[in-house]
Amino acid sequence: MIAENLQFLNNRITQICERNNRKPENVKLIAVSKNFGIDAINQAIKAGQFNFGENRAQELVSKFEILGNKVIWHFIGNLQKNKVKYAVKTAEYIHSVDSFSLAEEIQKSSAKIEKVQKVLIEIKTSGEETKSGVTNKTEVERIAEYCWNAPNLDLLGLMTIAPFTNDKNLIRKSFSYLRNLKEELNDKGYSLKELSMGMTNDYEIAIEEGATMLRIGSAIFGERIYNQ
Repeated sequence: MIAENLQFLNNRITQICERNNRKPENVKLIAVSKNFGIDAINQAIKAGQFNFGENRAQELVSKFEILGNKVIWHFIGNLQKNKVKYAVKTAEYIHSVDSFSLAEEIQKSSAKIEKVQKVLIEIKTSGEETKSGVTNKTEVERIAEYCWNAPNLDLLGLMTIAPFTNDKNLIRKSFSYLRNLKEELNDKGYSLKELSMGMTNDYEIAIEEGATMLRIGSAIFGERIYNQ
């Protein structure tokens, strides 16, 4: 089932890209494997999937201990400062830098193991209190400047989670805001390339608005079974 889901999804991504004059190879599919075991991940690997997203540091560490660098790990969840060292040791990308102090902590942990950590700044575009992310543009610029100049950080772009709604206009507004913010930062001398946006229910709109990284779980693995 996982192999078939990946094939269907990759075909859809290609179709949407072609319809929007985009190259499919410029859109990276990240399979969100949280709450799924090693067997499910191995099925995806066998089907040619090598980018995986996790949103809890402990779960990422336990999977990394088994699979190591066989795949590319993306940390996409809310990151507590006391868990930073675990994310830095395991994840090639951290998508969820949502404060200046977190950026400092990632720099510190990365320097300790002589690693250059790829990061994205998480922007709150939905207005929903339950979502993380930076909202103030001045603060975004402050974090961007720090990450850009930090010796052990490689700032690649921005990430957001669209509002949980059926209103496609609101979803599009969220994604276009992120794209415009990236362009504003690039006009100020940065060269950000990545827009991490789009999940199972809204990836088509995300691609239309310029997403370069999609974070998709249930369309690949099925519905999650959460531990009680």
